[in-house]
Amino acid sequence: MADGPHNGVTVCPVTPDGHPAAPAETHPHPADALRHHPTADRWIWPATAEFYPRLLDAGLTVPRCHDIEAAEAILLGHEGLWGLPRSLAAAWARLRGHPVPADRPPRPFAGEPAPTLFDAAPAAAPLPDGTDPLHALLAVHAAQQERIAATAHPHRLRLLVAAESAGLLVAAEMHRAGLPWRADVHDALLTELLGGRYPGGLEPPRLAELAEEVSRAFGERVRPDLPAEVVRAFRRAGVRVTSTRKWELRGIDHPAVAPLLEYKRLYRLHTAHGWSWLQTWVHGGRFRPEYLPGGAMSGRWTTHGGGALQIPRVVRRAVVADAGWRLVVADADQLEPRVLAAVSGDPGLMAAADGTRDLYAALADRAFAGGRAEAKLALLGAIYGQTSGDALTYLADLRRRFPAAVAYVDEAARAGEEGRLVRSHLGRTCAPSDAADDGEAGLPQEDGGGGAPARGGAAARARGRFARNFVVQASAAEWALCLLAALRQELAGLRAELVFFQHDEVIVHCPAEEAPAVEKALAAASARAGEVVFGATPVVFSFTTAVVECYADAK
Repeated sequence: MADGPHNGVTVCPVTPDGHPAAPAETHPHPADALRHHPTADRWIWPATAEFYPRLLDAGLTVPRCHDIEAAEAILLGHEGLWGLPRSLAAAWARLRGHPVPADRPPRPFAGEPAPTLFDAAPAAAPLPDGTDPLHALLAVHAAQQERIAATAHPHRLRLLVAAESAGLLVAAEMHRAGLPWRADVHDALLTELLGGRYPGGLEPPRLAELAEEVSRAFGERVRPDLPAEVVRAFRRAGVRVTSTRKWELRGIDHPAVAPLLEYKRLYRLHTAHGWSWLQTWVHGGRFRPEYLPGGAMSGRWTTHGGGALQIPRVVRRAVVADAGWRLVVADADQLEPRVLAAVSGDPGLMAAADGTRDLYAALADRAFAGGRAEAKLALLGAIYGQTSGDALTYLADLRRRFPAAVAYVDEAARAGEEGRLVRSHLGRTCAPSDAADDGEAGLPQEDGGGGAPARGGAAARARGRFARNFVVQASAAEWALCLLAALRQELAGLRAELVFFQHDEVIVHCPAEEAPAVEKALAAASARAGEVVFGATPVVFSFTTAVVECYADAK
């Protein structure tokens, strides 16, 4: 499916290898094309965001798609070309050896000022004049298939592209469905915690009270929302601090600490999920975040504003199912350690992850004399590169007992330090420089652009830690993508809707009587995702599931 004349679309049935199987057709709307080809089970198009919302508006869904932009981004990364434009026009230009146009700029998210009459609205990069969009689409798709076939593991990379495309379908459908949200409950809890809303942008009463307490404790006027001012006030009081981070303040004996920590907690709520957020993002009883599948280097999802992936526990009280409906909240149990067991093939770790919900307890019984805390510290230390304190001692024990698992992440760390390509299980590729920073593993921004990284030093060690975590976290993101795709299929025929996804947690909104069927669908989808991504592995990817009316009651 490609752009057609007069805002319509042009479509053409293709053979399994992507060649035209019939003459092209023109339709005034994507929905007309779907109705004309009701049995088509996969659609190839430039970008899901351009076509799928129009189909959803018409009440239509598609079973599968191949998203050219998503595939191009994955392939560019796999080829070591991060950050290059990935649109159909860009891919077509590269294929033809022409100058490559830039991708569309990010469009404003809800709450930002709307473009004025004289502002250029973000638009897809245009194909050159005289280029047939359908011809360019088919040519780029064929070239992408050839590039995938030429890789070391074409089946895995093909699966990754399919999973990423499926994720884009799910993201669009979840945006359409929306997360049930009670604005009145949200307003009440803000009033309860902040003391009411003051007009004119003034601080809510509770924040003003806490600010006054902080100033009294210091004996001078101090603004608690200005970290530098707070640090100076502590130093004038004879207390040396380097920041106002919670972990540092908790170790200080000073009367300003308690009101300052409470102020920070409520200030964060007020600015991130306060009345302004409520007015901007919640409409018609639904919160509709704009998900960006693959928005992080690891393949984890991000959002285009709204903070959907960081809903504070207290705010979850406002997430309430419709009358007669329930929220089925499913949280994957120790996902990353289980993924490490599956990708490394370590026999001992796979055995510990076979059929148990508490992997750390099982690991402790096998290797740490019943010390669950030590087992957790050792395993997470191996994944995240913690190499000091008790973690180092426990890691040595882990290395002896589960050598294949530790060797897997050790090799990724070495590759990262040396600037070599590091790939997830299915082939998502980590940039060997500061392009790898997606805010998840603390990679410092010390190099310039996507060039060759420096060898040695703190920057190289930081890249090694990022790569160590990347091979696990990115592979976990791949399992999650396949879970979403499988769950979407398992829920077919039910009224249940996928309404929320956050790394290793999903929420399904369903009629109360469908909750047992949804729980079965989750279990089936989890098993399918594990088998599709990792093959015949004994690792069980289990969930802790709760059927609740309110999200806050799930944990």
